[in-house]
Amino acid sequence: MTSPPSPTPRPAISGDMHAASPGAASPALPLRLSPAVAEALARGAPVVALESTIITHGMPWPQNVETARRVEAEVRGAGAVPATIAVIDGMLTAGLEDDELDTLGRARNVAKLSRADIAACIATGGTGATTVAATMIAAHLAGIRTFATGGIGGVHRGAENTFDISADLHELARTPVTVVAAGAKAILDIPKTLEVLETLGVPVITFGQDEFPAFWSRGSGLKSPLRMDDPAQIARSQLIRQALGLAGGQLVANPIPAGAEIARETLAPLILRAQEEAAAQGIAAKDVTPFLLERIFAMTGGASLAANIELVLNNARLAARIAAALAHQASGDPAPPFPSGPSGRASPGQHRTGR
Repeated sequence: MTSPPSPTPRPAISGDMHAASPGAASPALPLRLSPAVAEALARGAPVVALESTIITHGMPWPQNVETARRVEAEVRGAGAVPATIAVIDGMLTAGLEDDELDTLGRARNVAKLSRADIAACIATGGTGATTVAATMIAAHLAGIRTFATGGIGGVHRGAENTFDISADLHELARTPVTVVAAGAKAILDIPKTLEVLETLGVPVITFGQDEFPAFWSRGSGLKSPLRMDDPAQIARSQLIRQALGLAGGQLVANPIPAGAEIARETLAPLILRAQEEAAAQGIAAKDVTPFLLERIFAMTGGASLAANIELVLNNARLAARIAAALAHQASGDPAPPFPSGPSGRASPGQHRTGR
């Protein structure tokens, strides 16, 4: 496997746009920050990036917009500013307004943007929802260092034949953003996904337990490479990576709350059946994940959607705590801005290596 690619450069911000340098051949990047996001970044307050693919491809209307608003509320409730990211009419936007969320949630055939096609969407004046990879790119350009999502993409089962590997993994190796997710999506080949992340030098930190989570389930049967129990330690790890000159971000695997999970043993045969259906129907590439999620939703009687909502809300809360710790540490204040204690609150940290 090749070594991790060079990190995405971040140009200086000028107003709401990333302006090109005088005499530069490339055009200025159209990047619009909402007033709340721009103000928070200007004063060094914590900001959490949120993806938009979960709105357009992850959930049906109206749960998609309702969930997006609940996720944003969780971020605010934990002391940070939410920045939902999408491309709107050719404008890369960090911080969607209410009407933009509604429009995106109702829209059909919205482009699903990753590193390969985000520039083309902007250039043609299109509208698109950002995946994990594209959201990381946009967050870094805007100066946002923490991002909450549901689950990352990874190595699909059968990738030895299809070569279907998500761009999310390489983005984690090149773009310095801490991504909080409930592990990799359970429909993936999780052991191979962890192997690729290790090869690319991406820290995989599970929060509060030794076992790597599997999206809808708290456990995958695999030991996590790293464990931390303190958001402030996770923030410090990111800052130390930056000081060491290490490219890329970190994956924080946050287990779904115990009361919301679906047992791994229950899901395994359903995932297998959905994958067999996808193969029989010739579903491939970007269409695989939405198809599998829709089939699992149907086979679980909607339980997978309910679990998905709970894990995203849980990730938003943790991401806000990490963002707050980053903001305090970057300002020279090492004290975490939240009380210490058990159950996911800051406590004497543990750093355990696995594998």
